[in-house]
Amino acid sequence: QVQLVESGGGLVQAGGSLRLSCSPSGRTFSSMGWFRQAPGNERVFVAAINWSGGIKSHADSVKGRFTISRDNSKNTVYLQMNSLKPEDTALYYCAASHYPQVTRAYEYDYWGQGTQVTVSA
Repeated sequence: QVQLVESGGGLVQAGGSLRLSCSPSGRTFSSMGWFRQAPGNERVFVAAINWSGGIKSHADSVKGRFTISRDNSKNTVYLQMNSLKPEDTALYYCAASHYPQVTRAYEYDYWGQGTQVTVSA
């Protein structure tokens, strides 16, 4: 059974930084992604990366502030979040897909439980 273990969320002031981590148990996947969901809103795409780490996608809302990366030696994906804004407050989910270069939630096969990120003004 695949499990995605997320960590790194927390409370930070606007302008601050956080780094999220995600490790899928025992397997590697063609694509790893991060999504977020704020209360009352749909789950939306944040960033994705392919297995080699050479292809990355970031939502327009986070470009230039967030960076996705992966360390295959540790089987871990990271989301470095800088210049955080109150509107970045959400539950952040890690997801894994068998398909390459995917950015839509329905294209992901496995999901973590989510880690809360709260940015205060």
